[in-house]
Amino acid sequence: NTEILLIGFIVLLLFGGKKIPELMRGLGKGIREFNNAKNAINDEIHEGIKDAERKSISDNR
Repeated sequence: NTEILLIGFIVLLLFGGKKIPELMRGLGKGIREFNNAKNAINDEIHEGIKDAERKSISDNR
C-alpha cells in the first residue's frame, strides 16, 4: 500500500493536479481497447474451434 501511495505522489509531482484526470482517462481508454481486442481474439479462436468440431463431425458421418 505504501508503494501505491508513493507512486501516486510521484505522478502528482510529475504531472500536476490538472493533468491527472486526463492521464487516467487515456489509461482507461487504453485498457478498454486492449480488453476489446483480447475479447475479439478469444471469440475468433472459439469460432475456429467450433468450425473445426463441426467439420470433424460432418466428416465422420
